[in-house]
Amino acid sequence: MSLINVTNLTFAYDGSYDNIFENVSFQIDTDWKLGFTGRNGRGKTTFLNLLLGKYEYSGSISSKAPFEYFPYEVKNKENNTIDVIEEIFPNYVLWEVMRELSLLEVDEDVLYRPFSTLSNGEQTKVMLAALFLKENSFLLIDEPTNHLDIDARKVVSDYLRTKHGFILVSHDRAFLDNCIDHVLSINKTDIEIQKGDFSSWWANKELQDSYELAENDKLKKDIKRLSEAAKRTADWSNKAEAKKIGFDPAITEKNIGRRPYQGAKAKKMMSRSKSIQERQQSAIEDKSKLLKNIESSEKLKISQLSFHTDRLVELENVSVFYGDKTACHDVTFTIEQGDRIALTGKNGSGKSSIIKLICGEDINYTGTFRKSNQLRISYVSQNTAHLYGNLKEYATANEIDESLFKAILRKLDFSRIQFEKDISDFSGGQKKKVLIAKSLCDKAHLHIWDEPLNFIDVISRMQIEDLLLEHQPTIFFVEHDIEFCNNIATKIVQL
Repeated sequence: MSLINVTNLTFAYDGSYDNIFENVSFQIDTDWKLGFTGRNGRGKTTFLNLLLGKYEYSGSISSKAPFEYFPYEVKNKENNTIDVIEEIFPNYVLWEVMRELSLLEVDEDVLYRPFSTLSNGEQTKVMLAALFLKENSFLLIDEPTNHLDIDARKVVSDYLRTKHGFILVSHDRAFLDNCIDHVLSINKTDIEIQKGDFSSWWANKELQDSYELAENDKLKKDIKRLSEAAKRTADWSNKAEAKKIGFDPAITEKNIGRRPYQGAKAKKMMSRSKSIQERQQSAIEDKSKLLKNIESSEKLKISQLSFHTDRLVELENVSVFYGDKTACHDVTFTIEQGDRIALTGKNGSGKSSIIKLICGEDINYTGTFRKSNQLRISYVSQNTAHLYGNLKEYATANEIDESLFKAILRKLDFSRIQFEKDISDFSGGQKKKVLIAKSLCDKAHLHIWDEPLNFIDVISRMQIEDLLLEHQPTIFFVEHDIEFCNNIATKIVQL
């Protein structure tokens, strides 16, 4: 066991006036299994890069253990997998590699196949196996779930539960709950560490937020009362002071001796006024300490168009082909208005092929497929590589209301500064939010979302869940976040 000490860490990117971190201090035990959470764009990957020494910063980071980052960059994917592992860890022992692959439910024959022929999920598992061969390092695992289906996520989460000594960036609640014992969270104004899993951290955060909101309401009433009292007392003391130092026609020979009394009274009132003002200022300062880490999670809205028939899409015994390869076969289901259908299945089972067929791409298929030409579909793709330009240009190009589009992004925790940047410079989660916000602006009868939550932070996922549960739009989606699927889906189509 050793400690990682972060002391007075302050960092900002070149050319930026805003610090990502400012005077941040905390300790990490290298035996912990840390889940790392926070809103998109708060600096999770930046912090990992600071640990790796990639940027200059003020303050100090000290650790006896070296850091190791996942995912690795594989320069030559045509090499056999065993050669890729050797590049990552030249001192590997074959039986240890095979042991880790077995725990990750990967056949050992992948070792002697070109790395490029492995599925994305297999590549992820191989790199994780290589990562955990480095026993004396503290491991920085950055979003390993993005290319894993539901079954693979369970396997990897179970695997990580048997390990220790890592920071894990993930937004999958069930995945985190299964394999971590501490939470490292980037809040609006600080970084904090709590013992427990994600659910216990979230429950504690909700309790703290509720307390701060109640205290804030109470404090606002107190400040109003104190302000009014201070104003009244200031008026009294000013009048008394005027009587003390100026001419008062009410003072006659009979009560001239009251001048010292008037002075004492004025002094007392001035003192009371000053005391009340100090109490008011103290209350304002206390207020400033509240609400600093409460996350904005305003409700989202969607206005879906109504279609002239209940049945929107029908597939009966549909099989999809690419050349002589079958992507999926004998698929049968219908999409009716009000359905929230989760399309599930292992990677490679044909989910994306079904989505392409419904969205109107030229797909080779057999069986019966029916869809009205008048059906308007709003589609969110897995891929964000096509996003570039500023948000105004994007809204214009996609014929959506710019004000509504930006309002939705603000609710999804975009700062106004973000609106001035090129979309290509956004984080992965922020790019996905652009696609979702655009989809919420679309005038459509059916929303089709293909893995919409990749890279998106937990709080935004909960906002999207609340949206779908409240407005109940017709949606057909692929998503590997099991908790999201369980909360949202009214039907499940298993491939």
